[in-house]
Amino acid sequence: MLSIGCHVLANNAFLAPMAGITDRPFRKLAERFGAGMVVSEMIASNALAVGNHEMARKLGRPNTLPHMVQLAGCEAEWMARGARIAYDAGADIIDINFGCPAKRVTSGYAGSALMRVPDHAMTLIEAVVSATPLPVTVKMRLGWDDDSLNAPEMARRAVDAGVQMITVHGRTRQQFYKGQARWELVRQVVEAVDVPVVVNGDIIDLASAREALRQSGAAAVMLGRGAQGQPWRVAQIGAALAGSNGPETPQGDALAALVAEHYEDVLGEYGVAVGLRAARKHLDWYLQAAGIGIDKLRRQRLLNTETPAEALGMIADIFSAEHKAAA
Repeated sequence: MLSIGCHVLANNAFLAPMAGITDRPFRKLAERFGAGMVVSEMIASNALAVGNHEMARKLGRPNTLPHMVQLAGCEAEWMARGARIAYDAGADIIDINFGCPAKRVTSGYAGSALMRVPDHAMTLIEAVVSATPLPVTVKMRLGWDDDSLNAPEMARRAVDAGVQMITVHGRTRQQFYKGQARWELVRQVVEAVDVPVVVNGDIIDLASAREALRQSGAAAVMLGRGAQGQPWRVAQIGAALAGSNGPETPQGDALAALVAEHYEDVLGEYGVAVGLRAARKHLDWYLQAAGIGIDKLRRQRLLNTETPAEALGMIADIFSAEHKAAA
């Protein structure tokens, strides 16, 4: 079994951190179905350290899995402070973000921009490792661009500094999410370090998970966009990789109940005004993942209503077994 520090994981399929998506309500569902690990949304260490309410909210743990909190930043002092705050809030593992490609993150030399300044990146790792007794992991990309595929060297130095697991998205920063993830290049990272390596990028089902593991030699897979609208998918892949039966895909009334639970939990997490907006994308992804086609006006009504009771009534109708049988 794969382990991080003293934490033994249930299986080798993890839910990726995705800003604005893998919040506590989503992680709670993925965990309940049986994901091997879930990771918080990216948390800006400097904002967390000065008491930003939104960053503090992201610290909420889903349930019983080891609580992995991902921190982003570009200054050692703030990263250390953020790690200590996360530790005090109940984090079990700290993950450092070397992978986010968003311009608003990389313009401040955080996220994947740290792949361009390895010496500085190592000071952040050293600060976080020293700040708490928690295991520290890093999520990175292959490099900034194809002329600087330095993930193997970055990973080697990170492990020397105390990192206990490496996750690699098989793209460079300059690719963003375009093209195909190059799982075969992750093998160079696997060969460079003696800690578990997790492969990420374009893993959407069991077939792609197995192929990513074959090409990379990694110990585990991490799903991001492949889990949108189907929080059970991570657990299904993890169970299958372990040779066991995973959860059934919810359908009909069971799916309607799950979507309604998720919707209500999102409203509870953010408050109704913000929660209505935060829930829209999840409702749309559930429709897409279930292959449920509804007319444009009805879809707009579902996604844009400002009355939770109306949305819940529509969820019950649209996702019900009767609707699917009539489709």
